[in-house]
Amino acid sequence: MERESPEIHASPERPAHRAVPSKLHVEVTTRCNLHCAMCAKEARGQRIDEGHMSRETFERLRPAFAGLEALVLNGIGEPLLHPDLERFIEAARRDLPSHAWVGFQTNAQLLGPARARSLARAGVDRVCMSADAVTPELFGAIRRGGRQEAVEAAAAELHRAGRERGRPIALGVEFVAQADNVGQLPELVRWAARHRLDFAIVSHLLPYGRETSAAAAFDTSTDRAMRHFRAWREQAAAEGIDLGRYFQLFLKIHPTPEERRLVERVQEMVAAAAAQGLALNLGRLLRAADDPLAGRVADAFGEAQEIAAREGIDLRLPRPRPTQERSCEFVERGSAFVSWDGGVHPCYFLWHRCTSWVGGLAKHVEPAPFGSLADQELLAIWNGGRARSFREGVLRYDFPFCYDCNHALCDNVQEGEFVQDCHLNNVPCAACLWCTGVFQCL
Repeated sequence: MERESPEIHASPERPAHRAVPSKLHVEVTTRCNLHCAMCAKEARGQRIDEGHMSRETFERLRPAFAGLEALVLNGIGEPLLHPDLERFIEAARRDLPSHAWVGFQTNAQLLGPARARSLARAGVDRVCMSADAVTPELFGAIRRGGRQEAVEAAAAELHRAGRERGRPIALGVEFVAQADNVGQLPELVRWAARHRLDFAIVSHLLPYGRETSAAAAFDTSTDRAMRHFRAWREQAAAEGIDLGRYFQLFLKIHPTPEERRLVERVQEMVAAAAAQGLALNLGRLLRAADDPLAGRVADAFGEAQEIAAREGIDLRLPRPRPTQERSCEFVERGSAFVSWDGGVHPCYFLWHRCTSWVGGLAKHVEPAPFGSLADQELLAIWNGGRARSFREGVLRYDFPFCYDCNHALCDNVQEGEFVQDCHLNNVPCAACLWCTGVFQCL
């Protein structure tokens, strides 16, 4: 018999504590018509099974619909490839509360006039289209097989379909920020305004292969670690000490007094950070502190924000680097994630078997299902001991942050078969960057 958790029932108003998910992400398919460079399916050695969600599996979700605030019908694949997408939307719209919305994210390459009208008739409320560049050449290089013009045409057809049914479809665009395209973000926001889009979601790239890891436009050192390092480096520089020489000197057998002073200053800096519960990956901090890419990202984000405010675009920007003050949007918002085969999972990061390459480090991820719709009802899984215990563990936020650690990634978290981290927590979140603000989703 499962042990009841008093914490989960203590604050019923908090989404993670409710008896019904507030937001449901449903992967209707893992098949896709494009070969995007940033996709987990395209990385060498990844193992993601392909398939469509069956009508029977979708039907098992319906008991949860009455309590939802949002239903998002996408995952790894392209939702428009599912032959029953409109059927799913129509069924959900009948059961969802009037204030709730149903939508999906799409590459928009298959969204012509007929499909736009059928989606509108089915009752879709929100569509987010993927566009990572404004120049056709860069768009095609990132979204291999895709055309920029198709996204523009899709926006026009969805606007027309919304007018015909008498209720607009909220339209937006998602931009995956990378080293090569981040400079185009301001122009993309202008493009969104010209095409009368309502929102824009910007997320950093999560590399799924060694070959794409250099494309990431963020460094993994946390904001607190970088602030601490820069303050100590500036103070040392004022005293004529260059902390950048540390790795040349710290093993020197006969250092000069000046060199010994440099090594001692770094040791003092590390000790001061540890006293605040802060780890420092000194090598990473030294490399990132003066990286010009960080300046380019800050400039692009700042200009895009100004344009969005002026044009009335709801722009959601990620953090330029991970924040030490973590908050898991998925758990905080009471989200559940259902894969195409009926597995119920905690989040995107623990949804599919894959390997991510962040900061040059490989993290092997195994799916972490709480259960399967083939065996249990969704609400029974959501309220079961494994799912409730996971949410409780996340909301404590007392797990370490791996990428600030000089020993990362250690055996505790590197492999997919996770048992516990170095703080003895049993939630596999120490090497996850979603709760640090650098990744976002619809």
